[in-house]
Amino acid sequence: MTDNQTDRRALLALMGAGAAAASIGGARADAANPVIEWNMHMFSSDITKFPYGPRATYRPDPAKNPADPLAAYLAHMKEFGIDRAVIVQPEPYGDDHRLVLDCLAHTPPQQMKGTSLFYTKDADAPAKLEALVKAHPRICSTRFHLHRGNKAYFANFEEPGVRALWKKAVDLDLVIELDIGANYARDAGKAIAAFPGCKVLIDHMANPKTGMIWEYGDVLDLARFPNVYMKLSQLNYMVQDGPYYESIIPFTSRVIKEFGPDRMVWSGGSPHIADVHMKGYSAADIAKVKGGNLKRLLNW
Repeated sequence: MTDNQTDRRALLALMGAGAAAASIGGARADAANPVIEWNMHMFSSDITKFPYGPRATYRPDPAKNPADPLAAYLAHMKEFGIDRAVIVQPEPYGDDHRLVLDCLAHTPPQQMKGTSLFYTKDADAPAKLEALVKAHPRICSTRFHLHRGNKAYFANFEEPGVRALWKKAVDLDLVIELDIGANYARDAGKAIAAFPGCKVLIDHMANPKTGMIWEYGDVLDLARFPNVYMKLSQLNYMVQDGPYYESIIPFTSRVIKEFGPDRMVWSGGSPHIADVHMKGYSAADIAKVKGGNLKRLLNW
């Protein structure tokens, strides 16, 4: 089972949790701090209309994908009181963004934005990114993947193709989304330093289980960059005591302390995870993490 299949099954389980879960995790923030999630990967059972790409790093079973992924996710948003969402371009579709664009076409601009994905070894990747954003300005980010044992896209952040795509994203005022392991945090830091002021969002707390404990210091060091945000997400990849994963609070509290409530972003599962993992912080700070920070980051 792939990580994204696991995540989708967890989502369906949460969607069936009922009104009790909604009353706990769905309390909306104030108007200035809407609840915003940046996490969902859309998959469709219709692989004729939305085929997987030839360079896909994995291919979920289409039979297990929903016929209408947007409807399923909108139900999740309603269940948990999520006001807005940034939907993520999944790896299986490569740089074919038709499904994400279809979802955006069927939702209002104030409700959804989307991310992009390109292959840094393609010389025309920066031009493709620019064309996509100009045609579809609700694309707010492009994503870079690099994990221990997975170098399907590139091997380090100093590669010319990586730097060219990164520069184009900065020129377009996009957020750089980093799905990295802790062992690549120092390398990513060099790229961040090369583009002062670039906006960066680190996915899933830099996937702690893919690195060594002594490498995580490099992740915490990235907090020195004022425009680097950390996503409190995918806790189910680390521990199994859902829905709120209290056993990992000693770790998450350390990450939250380092990046601060102004640069933490909740996503995945229930927004109540932020309440549980930020005990002792003010309601205003927790509201920022549930969505206020993304609202500011995206000028949304």
